[in-house]
Amino acid sequence: MTTLLEIKSSVLRQVQVCPSFRRRPEGEPGSTGTDPQEPAAGAWKPGDGVEFFAQMRLILKKGEGRQGLPCPEVLLRSGAPAPAEPVDPNRGLRVLTQEEVEMLYEEALYTVLYRAGTMGPDQVDDQETLLGYLQQVFGTNPEEYAEAIERVKKAKAPTYALKVSVVRAKNLLAKDPNGFSDPYCMLGILPASGAPQEPGSHKEQRFSFRKGSKRGGPLPAKCIQVTEVKSSTLNPVWKENFLFEIEDVSMDQLHLDIWDHDDDVSLVEACRKLNEVIGLKGMSRYFKQIVKSARANGTAGPTDDHTDDFLGCLNIPIREVPVAGEDRWFKLEPRSSASRVQGDCQLVLKLITTQRDTAMSRRGRSGFLSYMLLLGRLLQFEHRPEERNSSSWRGELSGPAATVLCLHGAQSNLSALQLAVLHWVVSSRHHQTCTLDYGYLLGLLEDIQAHWEEASSLPQEQEKSLADSFSAFCEFGLRLLRQLRDYFPATNSTAVYRLELLLKCLSKMQVFQPSFEICPFETELNMDIAAALKRGNHEWYDRLLNTKSPREQPGPQRLAGLVELADAVYEDLQACYGIYASLFHSIVEIDFFTLTFRQLERLVAKEAWVLTEELSPKMSLEVASGLFELYLTLADIQRFWSSIPGRDIRSLALAGIHAPFLPAVKLWLQVLRDQSRWRLQGAVNVDTLEPMDVSSKHSSSAATASLCFSHIQELWARLAWPDPVQAQALGTQLSQDLCEATLFYTELLRKKVDTQPGPAGEAVSEPLCVVLNNVELLRKAAGQVLRGLAWPEAPSALEGGLPRPLLSCTQALDEDLQQEVHTVTAHLTSKMVADIRKYVQHISLSPDSIQNEEAVAPLLKYLDEKLALLNASLVKENLSRVLEALWELLLQTILQALGANLDVSADFYGRFHFTLEALVNFFHAEGQGLPLESLRDGSYKVRPGPGEGAGGTWGPAFSTRWAPQKLEEELRLHQCSTRECIEQYYLDKLKQRSLEQNRFGRLSVRCHYEAAEQRLVVEVLHAADLPALDANGLSDPFVIVELGPPHLFPLVRSQRTQVKSRTLHPVYDELFYFSVPAEACRRRGACVLFTVMDHDWLSTNDFAGEAALGLGSIGGIARPQVGGSTRARQPVTLHLRRPRAQVRSALRMLEGRSSKEAQEFVKRLKELEKSMEADP
Repeated sequence: MTTLLEIKSSVLRQVQVCPSFRRRPEGEPGSTGTDPQEPAAGAWKPGDGVEFFAQMRLILKKGEGRQGLPCPEVLLRSGAPAPAEPVDPNRGLRVLTQEEVEMLYEEALYTVLYRAGTMGPDQVDDQETLLGYLQQVFGTNPEEYAEAIERVKKAKAPTYALKVSVVRAKNLLAKDPNGFSDPYCMLGILPASGAPQEPGSHKEQRFSFRKGSKRGGPLPAKCIQVTEVKSSTLNPVWKENFLFEIEDVSMDQLHLDIWDHDDDVSLVEACRKLNEVIGLKGMSRYFKQIVKSARANGTAGPTDDHTDDFLGCLNIPIREVPVAGEDRWFKLEPRSSASRVQGDCQLVLKLITTQRDTAMSRRGRSGFLSYMLLLGRLLQFEHRPEERNSSSWRGELSGPAATVLCLHGAQSNLSALQLAVLHWVVSSRHHQTCTLDYGYLLGLLEDIQAHWEEASSLPQEQEKSLADSFSAFCEFGLRLLRQLRDYFPATNSTAVYRLELLLKCLSKMQVFQPSFEICPFETELNMDIAAALKRGNHEWYDRLLNTKSPREQPGPQRLAGLVELADAVYEDLQACYGIYASLFHSIVEIDFFTLTFRQLERLVAKEAWVLTEELSPKMSLEVASGLFELYLTLADIQRFWSSIPGRDIRSLALAGIHAPFLPAVKLWLQVLRDQSRWRLQGAVNVDTLEPMDVSSKHSSSAATASLCFSHIQELWARLAWPDPVQAQALGTQLSQDLCEATLFYTELLRKKVDTQPGPAGEAVSEPLCVVLNNVELLRKAAGQVLRGLAWPEAPSALEGGLPRPLLSCTQALDEDLQQEVHTVTAHLTSKMVADIRKYVQHISLSPDSIQNEEAVAPLLKYLDEKLALLNASLVKENLSRVLEALWELLLQTILQALGANLDVSADFYGRFHFTLEALVNFFHAEGQGLPLESLRDGSYKVRPGPGEGAGGTWGPAFSTRWAPQKLEEELRLHQCSTRECIEQYYLDKLKQRSLEQNRFGRLSVRCHYEAAEQRLVVEVLHAADLPALDANGLSDPFVIVELGPPHLFPLVRSQRTQVKSRTLHPVYDELFYFSVPAEACRRRGACVLFTVMDHDWLSTNDFAGEAALGLGSIGGIARPQVGGSTRARQPVTLHLRRPRAQVRSALRMLEGRSSKEAQEFVKRLKELEKSMEADP
């Protein structure tokens, strides 16, 4: 038994289908219905066929990657760095003059020395570090550095200003009766003289525009600005911009108040009029009028109905504004500790310079141009092409570089759009002289797009700079696309990804085209890309043709080169479809595959037509081999096109090109027929009929034959001959040749094994097992190949998906090979018959004193030993056949032993029941052997053994064709007592399920046990869909209710409902009480049996159906009754059925017993059976 637990499928990995063909008269290698054509000059001579199939494998190997449409995962084989792209120093950034360099250096130093604001966590805050970095960038010596620093320090400091954008506020305090407010903002700069002192008093007091200030008098008019009033809202949106001049960036503060507008002439209008007041005294008088309208701590008095309410304020020191600016929410503050405010206000703050004392500023150079030159200088310093992986550089600037640029951009008041434009213009130019990562460039374009809503504010010269950079980059990208295969090879995943990003960059630039007043594109960009791709395709093909198959060479010499050219074209089309097509279609909406396929297919077809016309009169096997190989590739190209949905090969230049190749194909197939037989003959001659290795159980000749057949199938699949008539002739002949070769191989094996007889008396012959495995392998291999030889046919000519001639060959060959396999299998098992009978007889003759395990052990040991040898020698399919044969043999032998032993004890049957269970477990082997359901359910039938029949004492209990399950059941029942058989009868009724649930109808009942009364309550509710048993198409049903088994309820009589006339859906609603103890209801097999009968007045009642309900699961028995009405329990629907074989088997067993209890039980049931119809 341990052997079967180790059974695993071992061989036949490469074949999976079932094949077949009828035996023909044995012939010599090469013999067919017609005489084979004599091989042409230069053909392969008769031999072992090795050279021919080696050449054939080389031809077919190219088609291994041409099955179906290509997958990117297959094509992308390399992750190496992408090929270097061309660079042109003339297309890069302009070289600066020495004077421009000095001015730019001064500009950078000025930016660092006069910085203002707070540095961010990612920025370099150390001034000496920034100055040292700039010294490295500009390459100045210490003297030049000191001189430049001194010059910049003597320059006039810049004029600072604060840009404030009041965006919105949220969650403000409601001041109006309607639950809202009408908020507006008043903001201005508190000069250093008016800055609040450190709090030293007990009560904190903050500055407010609505209160008089004792700290510095009234503010100048230019320092106060006001927003619009937003009515009835607690979440106002203003989006208003203001500019404040800053005198002292270290001490000045930005102050903002938010007020609720209430009076008709409020602070809004008052602050606007401040700009009209001339002189400090006039402003002071007007400000005092504003102050009078203030409300103390936001509390209104009787006369304050039209004054504004305070909602909150902000005080932001200018020195705390980040140098890069900030966009954040500020929490509103009260003006005193007694004020109550809530909410937040969103501000955008940026500290800029309005006047700069630098040479570039004095010469009118804008901050935009200065930043461009500075960025270019830093980019050239940071990105050095000599460094490793420089082409994947993504613009990661060092900390000092990023800090200097941030400072200059902020001080020059460059907007986010201007910064994005500058970085793109500089980086795209730099990329053309020193390759950058396209993902970085794409990110720059996305930055421009994100701020493109500000494009209207872009000056014309800056827009022109952007347009010029787009034109230059497009020209550069188109030049790369013309040489697509050189710079972005499809096998290089890195290069393909760069191509994807390049196309996204080109596509992204089209987004900006409608917005340009100066259009950078003369035509649509996708038209330019398509033109560049077409030109590149033609240039690539011409280079390939001149290299591999120059037109000046003779035809036979050009043939090999043209084959290589066609292969290269196919591989390129694969790359176009699998890699390039999706990129071009999804990004720039260009059907690159169709464009390339049409162009290359037309060019290669032209060469093929010309060459076949030249070589047709010079046909030889060498020329035929080349033409055959060329045609396979051309057919692959056509098939590639047709495999794409919606493509028609009739429109191709290659359509109809198969015609001139037909003579070469016929010559190849004729030689293939003879070479196949020679190859099989040679393989069998050297075969030792031993397994090839430990992992396989067939010999070398089977592997060779299977490989040859798979080559033939692959040849036919790649040939895919398009002409139906010619294809049928070629396919029919090839299938007949294959079937004859298969049978020829089996004949060779039989002769081989006959010449190698095994040792006398050996039950398992290893050569015979190898032959069995070889035949099974070839049966599957040949069947798979034959099914793969199908040719185009009309649907009416197909049977089972195959043309009729091919299907006939397949079925005939499979029938013949199956017979061959069964013959060998029977030969293997026949040698074990005598031993098995001996061991079964040993079981039957063993005395009762011997344990069952000891009696069965010799049989199991014998089977284990023999099957260990078979398992080691046979493949799983053949081992299963042997197991099936042995299982059938064992069942026959056991039945014979039982029939020969009558009037024996129950222990005798128990022993054979134990034997049968042991054999089932042995042959199932925990799922590794025969299926358990087949062993138990009777998939294997037992033929009558010698002396068996249907009569005799054993006859009623054992049929000669019983399944193992029935045999096991009979053995088990023979061991049981009479009462156990009766209980089994009722248990079988409980287990029985209706095969057709609605065939005999349904019965609804409700049952429970009343513990207090010690009685069982059964309520018959109604029935439905009963069978019609009367001539009028109806029935007169009633229900018999009884408890069983009888020995559990000896004093309980059956009860019955009333008869319901002429109905198939009777309603009873009748209660029945049975006084029985609860313990009896819990016993094995205890149930209530419902029998539905049809009442007949003039004849015996008819049986309609029955159903059983186990008492152990009803309420009060399974669990105590807990409160509530017992009649409220859910009814149970039982499906009526007729007794089945498993129920009747226990009854038959009781019939054969002579005990009074068994006879009375059988008599009682037979009286009921007389009224039953025959089981349909």
